[in-house]
Amino acid sequence: MGNVMLWMQMSLDGFAQGPDDDVHWPVVDEELCESYLDRLTEADVFLYGRKTYEIMASFWPTADRDPAISPFYVEFARCWKKTPKIVFSRTLRTVEWDTRVVSDLVEEIGELRAQRGCRMVLFGGVQTAATFIAHDLVDEYRLFVHPVLLGGGVPLFPGVDRAGLRLLDVMTYDSAVVQFHYEQLANAA
Repeated sequence: MGNVMLWMQMSLDGFAQGPDDDVHWPVVDEELCESYLDRLTEADVFLYGRKTYEIMASFWPTADRDPAISPFYVEFARCWKKTPKIVFSRTLRTVEWDTRVVSDLVEEIGELRAQRGCRMVLFGGVQTAATFIAHDLVDEYRLFVHPVLLGGGVPLFPGVDRAGLRLLDVMTYDSAVVQFHYEQLANAA
């Protein structure tokens, strides 16, 4: 079966999006991104909500042509461009860079999960992640907890009343970000 891994930045107080839709608070430095790249090169498909895709598509397609950018970011840009992407949206019409738009998230992910060995990484945003979680479509979680208290915003797990995760790994970074890698247990739903 295919596998969906949710990657989400979150604050220490549990928010994945800050007040007033702020998504620019995570501490994302080169050390953290280097860790991302090691895993992302293994993905078959990147999954996005519209807003997150638009943020990514506004920078990564040309980042590798910037002479001032670090070698790591050049590699990340190349990885981003070559990996097929799916955007879940009812409003987005035009996409580029090996991307397609899908409106029926549950049906599409069901078909992809039926493909043997299809590795998908979901970058979200919060609404897209909530839909995946509500439909039990997340197999693994990589939660990047940042040393910041937002005091409000959109929580990653609003109203989720479920156990059934098994901790696979914990990594710490010099920036004080902590990555928790969990596996969804099959009988948890």
